Amino acid sequence: MDVDGSSGKHRAPTARFVRPYTITSGRTEGTVHLPLEATLRRKKDHDPDGTGLSSGQLQVLDACDTRSVAEVSALVSMPIGVVRVLLSDLLEQGLVQVQATITERSSKDERIELIERTLRGLRSY
Repeated sequence: MDVDGSSGKHRAPTARFVRPYTITSGRTEGTVHLPLEATLRRKKDHDPDGTGLSSGQLQVLDACDTRSVAEVSALVSMPIGVVRVLLSDLLEQGLVQVQATITERSSKDERIELIERTLRGLRSY
């Protein structure tokens, strides 16, 4: 018998915590700066099969279409920094594109459109 009194034959597997740096191969920053509100589009003409994507990258890729960086992070339950690094990789491989977001030079209309798009997204939850 084991210390806990069980026979040891049918133990449930224990959950393991994966350190964020293992998902990103130790990288803490991506090569592309991605604002939290940047909306992503998955490129439909690119098939990820056979591209050698990690399981983390595949999770992010599946969740990213028409969502913001922050939404993807929440959906895949990964820290925002990890998601940014993985999305940066996907951008470099041409599997994802970033929709235009506002900048310091954006017009009032562009800012209003972003707020309206954000409100629509929040209402859909």
